Amino acid sequence: MTTPVSPGGPASGEPSSPDRDPWAPPSAEGVAHEPPRAPYAPAVGVAQPSNGMGVAALVLGLVGCVLGVFIFLFWMSWVPAVLAVIFGGVGLSRARSGRVTNKGMSVAGLVLGIIGLVMAVASLLLTVVLVDEARTHIKEVKTEQRAQKKAAEESAAAEEKARHLSFGEPYTFENGLKVTVAKPEPFEPDAFAHGHAKGNKAVQVTVTVVNTSSKRVSVDTGLPDVNDAKGASAELVIDGSGRQKVITGYLLPGKEAVGKYAFSLPADAADRMEVEFTPDASEWDDAYWSGPTS
Repeated sequence: MTTPVSPGGPASGEPSSPDRDPWAPPSAEGVAHEPPRAPYAPAVGVAQPSNGMGVAALVLGLVGCVLGVFIFLFWMSWVPAVLAVIFGGVGLSRARSGRVTNKGMSVAGLVLGIIGLVMAVASLLLTVVLVDEARTHIKEVKTEQRAQKKAAEESAAAEEKARHLSFGEPYTFENGLKVTVAKPEPFEPDAFAHGHAKGNKAVQVTVTVVNTSSKRVSVDTGLPDVNDAKGASAELVIDGSGRQKVITGYLLPGKEAVGKYAFSLPADAADRMEVEFTPDASEWDDAYWSGPTS
């Protein structure tokens, strides 16, 4: 007789235990366990796009433009401007291929780099023009200064030459006094003369001063200086004859004053002489009259 098997009893081939409850749920022993499955598939990691080229291009473009504002910094502004163009171009290329997301920064950096380069080139050209103009101006100033110096030297030489005259020629000073030194005449000192040595030649110098201005002019001449043919100063002769006359005081417009002075020249240097005279030694340089004494 066969014993009936309950529906939840041991499976075919499963050994039965005499102590096992035939109505209990089947044992988990010997059953394979599967790992729990996630409800969703795990997300795959996505690399973030690199934005460094666009940022670098924008920053360098700004730096290039700022430096380009200062004309004489063009030699510094072109470096960041060139880098901005390079980085901006690279960033724009990456943005077009979808590898970066900051296309706007790349474009802005590229544009600013180009502007910076234009400003650098413009500053360079302007600097070259300014330097050339400055050099030309300096050259013109130096040329003008040399011309002025030459003109001043020529004027001084002409004035110096004009102040060297022959006996009998007139010279007009800037205050309007016209002076003429006549050719010297022989002078015979009296027995009580001072300043004349025996064997010397005494001469009389006549100075005529005419006031050609429209106002009275002070004549404070002192005495004329006389040099002999060797350049040595001649000695003033003073005697008691009353023939000598010193010009001094004021001279009215159109009036004339005549001075007479005697000098003693060495016999071996009495063939020529030079007379120096000025109506006011503190204001005007001497004029010179020269020539033979006989």
